[in-house]
Amino acid sequence: MACIARNVFQSLPVRKTPLLPLNLCRIIHTRGQPSHNKRLHELMDKVIDEPQADKLKVLPHNQYATKDHLTPQTAAPQPLDQFRAWFKEAVEGSKVQEPEAMSLSTATPTGIPSARIVLLKQVDARGFVFFTNYTSRKSQEILANPHAALVFYWREVSRSVRVIGRVEKLSREESEEYFQSRPIGSRLGAWASKQSTVIGEGELEARLKKVQDRFGVPDDKGEGVVPTPEFWGGWRVIPDEVEFWSGKPSRLHDRVRYLRVEQAGTDEHPTWKIDRLSP
Repeated sequence: MACIARNVFQSLPVRKTPLLPLNLCRIIHTRGQPSHNKRLHELMDKVIDEPQADKLKVLPHNQYATKDHLTPQTAAPQPLDQFRAWFKEAVEGSKVQEPEAMSLSTATPTGIPSARIVLLKQVDARGFVFFTNYTSRKSQEILANPHAALVFYWREVSRSVRVIGRVEKLSREESEEYFQSRPIGSRLGAWASKQSTVIGEGELEARLKKVQDRFGVPDDKGEGVVPTPEFWGGWRVIPDEVEFWSGKPSRLHDRVRYLRVEQAGTDEHPTWKIDRLSP
C-alpha cells in the first residue's frame, strides 16, 4: 500500500508520503474516469479531519504487514548483533530513507526531557555512537545526566528499535579520527557554528568566512588542514535495554526486549535477558 502511495505522490519526498486509507487505495486502481478521480480527491482530503479550527484528527490508515516473526528464540543472543542485521537489511534491501537517523532523548537532572534527530555514525562492540558539539544542549544535558534514549523508525519496513542506556564520551583519538574523515565543508561548519545559540541573519555566513580565512580554505571544495575543535566530539550510548518492534496487522505487533543482567559480564560481553512483550 505504501508503494501505491508513493506512485500517487511521486512529486513529494518519501518522508512526506502519507499512508493512505484502504478505501482510497481501492479507488486508485480505478483512476482515470472522471467520477473516480473526483472520489479520489475527496478521499485524499479525508486523510486527516479537522472538526474544529484548533483540532486535527488523523484518520485510520493502512495496516502493517511485515512477513518476519521475531521471537526470543529467533532473535540474536546479543542486541547489537540483532541491530546490525536489521540495519543491514534496511540499507541494502529495503531502500529505507536515512536508516541512520535516530531520535535522541536526553533530560536535565530534574527530569525535563528534550529530543532531536541525530545521525548514527558507528555501532561498535559497546554501543551506538554519534558526534556533536560539546557545548550543545544535548551534550550539556548528557554531562549533567549521563543517560539517554534512542529510537529508530524505519517506516518502509514497519520496524522500529528503541534503546535506553548510559552515555560515555569518546576518547579524543576516536573523535579526531572521525572528524578528519568528514568533508572539509562539514569540518569548517563545525568551527563556524556555536550550536544551539541564538544567531542573527548573515552571522553564520560571516563566521564561516572568518574560519575559511583562518585555515586558508577559500571554500568547501578546497584543500587544507582543519583541526578538530576541542568543543566537538563523540558520545557512545551503552545500552541497558533494547527493544525491537515489527509491525503486524490489527496492531498485534512483535515486540522483543533485551534487558542487561545486572553485574553480569562486561560492556563488550554483557549477559542479556530476552523477553517477548505484549503489543
